[in-house]
Amino acid sequence: MLRFILRRVGISALILLLGSVLLYLLTVYSGDPLEDLRESRDRNRDELMAARVRAMHLDLPWYQRYWMWLTGVGRCFALNCDLGTDSRGAAIGTALTNAAGSTLRLVTLATLPAIVIGVALGILAAIRQYSGFDYAMTFTAFLFFSLPVFWVAVLLKEYGAIRFNEWIAEPSVSLSAAIGIAALAGFTLSSVVGGDAQRRLVTGGGTGVFVLAALLYFDQVGWWRKPALGLPLVILIGVAGAVPLTALTTGLQNRRVLYAALSTVGLGVVAWFAFHGWIVEPTYPRLFLMLGVSLAVAVLMGRLWGGWDRRVASWVAAGSALTFAMATAGDQLLRNWGLYLEAVPLGRPIKTIGSGTPNFEGPFWTNVWDWGTQLILPTVVVTVISLATYSRFTRASMLDAVGQDYIRTARSKGLSERVVVTKHALRNALIPITTIVAFNFAGLIGGAVVTETVFGWKGMGALFIEGLNRVDPGPVMAFYVVTGTAAVLMNLAADIAYAFLDPRIRT
Repeated sequence: MLRFILRRVGISALILLLGSVLLYLLTVYSGDPLEDLRESRDRNRDELMAARVRAMHLDLPWYQRYWMWLTGVGRCFALNCDLGTDSRGAAIGTALTNAAGSTLRLVTLATLPAIVIGVALGILAAIRQYSGFDYAMTFTAFLFFSLPVFWVAVLLKEYGAIRFNEWIAEPSVSLSAAIGIAALAGFTLSSVVGGDAQRRLVTGGGTGVFVLAALLYFDQVGWWRKPALGLPLVILIGVAGAVPLTALTTGLQNRRVLYAALSTVGLGVVAWFAFHGWIVEPTYPRLFLMLGVSLAVAVLMGRLWGGWDRRVASWVAAGSALTFAMATAGDQLLRNWGLYLEAVPLGRPIKTIGSGTPNFEGPFWTNVWDWGTQLILPTVVVTVISLATYSRFTRASMLDAVGQDYIRTARSKGLSERVVVTKHALRNALIPITTIVAFNFAGLIGGAVVTETVFGWKGMGALFIEGLNRVDPGPVMAFYVVTGTAAVLMNLAADIAYAFLDPRIRT
């Protein structure tokens, strides 16, 4: 396995090298980097041209300039990268750091929910092949996949930002809107849960009544501007995470795993009171410390309770701890929503341009709101487009796995449908999905150019376009270093994931 990985790394490095030569040549000969100065009527035009020639080393042949760039990139192995300067004399390394941070933040936060939701929907659609839910998912996936990115982004700016900002100033939900939302929620959940007509009716009706009551209550108490969850709801969310995780892994009849998960939630309640000061006024080191301790305690509870299934119990307990931690963070975010509304300029929380509010200062959670509201709209755009790909490929892969002989053998042995789906079909179905995830993540870094342009993000797309417009190979090659390296690393991660999912691949 190690020899295989090293061979793949060597081949990938050679591909990156040849690709960098080709891209450098294409950029250098794509135009004249002095064109704007040649057309200028400034008195110091000659001095400006001479300065740009010196900054870009235009007096040297292209292969010498490429070698200078390559040696600077090679210093990255010694943690001393030198990407040079652009045509205006600015350091490319600084611009790349800021641009890569913005783009990676966007792509990562969009890819993770797209993978989780897309794979889950694909599994459900495959299990209920040719049902109403399957047809609805197929139609929605093809719709999202075919939508132009710029059109979705413009619609979200109109309805997700401009009109939402107008509504949140004096929020109110009419009775007809509440009934419509409740009906949609009930219909969606009943379609996901499935079952006979009576079961779907009870599920949909109960969900609709609950959502309608919640919306009317929120409207009466002004929850929209001063929301909160509270400890009871946080506990309920933690339990709601522990029980399904147990059901999906070992089944609820395995009391040891269930007790490990519920005990972890109980210890989370104790930690709520013990570390309440850190939770209300945290710092990033404190948050990561608390999360690390929570996961360590969860693994310990899984070991103590798990018995023969201690490994699975540890994973389920860790998932329960993560769910409780996320609910706790969500509660604190909601409690600070009102403070954020008072702090943002003009009371408009959802931004349509930029990746941050200049000179914004506030407590930790309001800063998280400022950081998060800049990400909502572009993240939704990228997530929606990726969601269709993951759901369709997962459905096709699951249908192929379910039709195999080993699945029929597993069912003939009397295994439950949960075990057949999660432990036999899903694990094999995830192998081709791993390839899609690897390619999609690397492609999104370079493909987020349109999204970043619409929302005014200064990310990798802006860096690449500016370099091309100025016929400046420095920013273009910096873009290539990040995207090319991401493609290589993600494909390497996919190879390792193959070996984990199917041990036969290791040989």
